[in-house]
Amino acid sequence: MRVNILGVGFDNVTMEQAVAEGVRLLRTEGGHYAVTPNPEIVEICRADPEAMEAVNGADLVLADGIGVIYGAKLQKTPLKARVPGIAFAQKLMERMAQGGDTLYLLGAKPGVAEEAARNLEKQYPGLQIVGTHDGYFQDDGPVIEDIKASGAAVVFVCLGAPKQEKWMKQNGAATGARLLIGMGGCLDVFSGRVQRAPEVFQRLGLEWLYRVAKEPSRIGRVAKLPLFLVHAAGEKRK
Repeated sequence: MRVNILGVGFDNVTMEQAVAEGVRLLRTEGGHYAVTPNPEIVEICRADPEAMEAVNGADLVLADGIGVIYGAKLQKTPLKARVPGIAFAQKLMERMAQGGDTLYLLGAKPGVAEEAARNLEKQYPGLQIVGTHDGYFQDDGPVIEDIKASGAAVVFVCLGAPKQEKWMKQNGAATGARLLIGMGGCLDVFSGRVQRAPEVFQRLGLEWLYRVAKEPSRIGRVAKLPLFLVHAAGEKRK
């Protein structure tokens, strides 16, 4: 069952349920894709119908940001849990490693995906990373063909929102992959170039605060959180 938060339908699942569904999609014939919207992406969707269609068209829509959880509570339609995209990916890779499943990494600056691939293969023995490509491409065709030729079952698409959501909706089936997941800046973390927030920040849902402290230029993006909560409160009043 999906919970509508300002037009975006979030799957009401725990982390364990989300991973189980990710594995099910991975084992199911056909192309599927998953998205992990935070308040910033919800606000983007409100202003961009194409982005809204791409997000709502996903097979799995996970509440990445703590702000989404607060917004759901404001609307009196609470979600079971926050499901951070990076944690979802890590738990899914654990399951993939057990089955020897194949993964393709798409996005970030040149060289980052390759570094991430080396780290992930060490961290998850049994996981097979069969291809990488940076996010600086103009023509989708060669990238789609490279993914298809690799035989990857899963693709982490790290092109930033809403580009990655639109890309998956438009091109996902053509890649031949079973499951594509929009992962934002996760490759920077997996490569070691960016450090994830300490565990205490993660538990409190304050990773955004840690990132702003490390990268003050992100303050403009974080400023959308109060706007999102104002909109959620207004929706409740309606």
